[in-house]
Amino acid sequence: MKKRTFITALMATTLLGMPVFAQAAFDGPTSGPKAAEGKTIVVLAADLKNGGILGVTTGVEEAAAKIGWEVRVLDGAGSVQGRTAAFGQAMALQPAGIIINGFDATEQQAAIEGVAAANIPMVSWHSGPKIGCDAPGGIFANVSTDAMQVSDVAAKWAIEDGAKGVVIFTDSTYQIAIDKADRMKKGLEDAGVKVLEYVDTPIAETSTRMGPLTTTLLQKYGAEWTHSLAINDLYFDFMGPALAAAGIDGKANPKAGSAGDGSEAAFQRIRSGQYQAVTVAEPLNLQGWQLVDELNRAISGEACSGYITAPALVTEEGLKAMGDSNSFDPQNGYREAYAAIWGK
Repeated sequence: MKKRTFITALMATTLLGMPVFAQAAFDGPTSGPKAAEGKTIVVLAADLKNGGILGVTTGVEEAAAKIGWEVRVLDGAGSVQGRTAAFGQAMALQPAGIIINGFDATEQQAAIEGVAAANIPMVSWHSGPKIGCDAPGGIFANVSTDAMQVSDVAAKWAIEDGAKGVVIFTDSTYQIAIDKADRMKKGLEDAGVKVLEYVDTPIAETSTRMGPLTTTLLQKYGAEWTHSLAINDLYFDFMGPALAAAGIDGKANPKAGSAGDGSEAAFQRIRSGQYQAVTVAEPLNLQGWQLVDELNRAISGEACSGYITAPALVTEEGLKAMGDSNSFDPQNGYREAYAAIWGK
């Protein structure tokens, strides 16, 4: 079986036209407005227990410290009601800008309309299927990798790994999650791989649902279940104990692969060969810097950059070449590039 691995920035290879590791140099914007001074911004996090959302938030905080802004982070704690309350708190703070982090904008449409009416610039991470500039709801820029590309890579990994029967995990609360799961399902079926089940279970409830659900799926499909694909690493945070209780080795079937986001916990599982084989990771910290840059452009009345970051396929073999790092953080000079744009 052909194996895919990370490579160093000095080498070049692609998977489905996607860089397998960081570019040799930052390929994002090289010009833009200088830093707007003395701003306070709010990050509305869907759920800080989600490794992707946490990674992006950390990047925002790092970039804000460089540009000279104050950041307030409000945690929606994994519920619609929590996110609604966070919007109310954000409006009370009267910030210079708001970052919507990790939830579908349509869920909070009324609140977003209120922010737009108050002329508070908004940028987002994973707020809907349209990425880049002028996202729906008055969002200046929706930062993400190409979700369909990520799904294609995850499905192709399973196919090349010899998958015979796949269970796909998604969350219909989010349109983008449905779109990603549908794309993986189509890719598998077009290649003649059987999709055993398409499981719709909320990301916010994985800690309580995934253990019993895994046991049920094992009883239902047995050895027929060779691979799992999920729209987020969080599903696999809570699958391992049930597999271990069934006497299944960490590297045995069903092998797990995630179409995003590349959490620290996922990297640790992959590195140690414990119930996750791959993830298609996003450069979360870089995307946090991009969110701050896009918000600076919005505050300054300039156009968004249109930059779309590239993901990377993370494997155990590739991680060995990375040393101790448990995040996909391209060493391509993006921090220096953004600082130069801002005049910092």
